[in-house]
Amino acid sequence: MTAAVGDELPALTVRVTRRDLIRYAGASLDFNPIHWNEKFAKDVGLPDVIAHGMLTMALAGRVVTQWVGDPGKILEYGVRFTRPVVVPNDDKGAEVELTGTVKAINDDGTARVDITAKFDGKTVLGKANALLKLS
Repeated sequence: MTAAVGDELPALTVRVTRRDLIRYAGASLDFNPIHWNEKFAKDVGLPDVIAHGMLTMALAGRVVTQWVGDPGKILEYGVRFTRPVVVPNDDKGAEVELTGTVKAINDDGTARVDITAKFDGKTVLGKANALLKLS
């Protein structure tokens, strides 16, 4: 795979529904009520039920894995959670927009990709980046 600094990865838009949150809770064993109980979420100061941070992180990682073609080429991946993805109780859910940009190509055949994840026009992950093996 060839890449250059400044290359834009193909954008990806993902919808997250309450149904997705239930599935993720079962898979991760994270049954925190902020992810499924509207009253509880609002009682603790949230606008509504929110997506699991790790689910949001996993979705953001897809923009990189789809571009590089092999998840095994991701050597490091990290994010900071900066804003929640609020998931309404409807069939549409929340739309998360994901993009990535090659920020560095290293002499050892690796590249750093910065990832942007937005919900409702606002960034939800900070310092999201991945280190990839290009060859």
